[in-house]
Amino acid sequence: MMDLDINEVAKRSGVSASALRFYEEKGLVASVGRRGLRRLFDRSVLERLSLISLGRSAGFSLDEIAKVFAADGRPRIDRQMLADKANELDATIRKMSSLRDGLRHAAACPAPSHMECPTFRRLLGLAASPRKKKRSLKQMGRLLAK
Repeated sequence: MMDLDINEVAKRSGVSASALRFYEEKGLVASVGRRGLRRLFDRSVLERLSLISLGRSAGFSLDEIAKVFAADGRPRIDRQMLADKANELDATIRKMSSLRDGLRHAAACPAPSHMECPTFRRLLGLAASPRKKKRSLKQMGRLLAK
């Protein structure tokens, strides 16, 4: 099997050459040599880039993704880290759902002005209070359900 130059890896993976160089600098991928001025990569880099892309899509930082790979380069995925990220995503989904519902309410509210809408005013009060941030999402949901 022939190694792939950086342009071929970029084309096949959808990861730009500059991102590949950055990933190499961060230790996420490693080139195996050069052909002229172009870096060469083993074909296995494509699977590694897929794992990196999946991790980025799930919201993992590059430093967190780097911990997924063992010293020998093989994936070693921490199940607890996955469960923690899933919980974090659940919280983000709840927050975004509440924000979406608030926007829909504001868009459809029959009050002459949003500032005259009692529900909108309560939402503003919840959003402005830093101490109530965690409770405010549940309260927003209840207010919008009324």
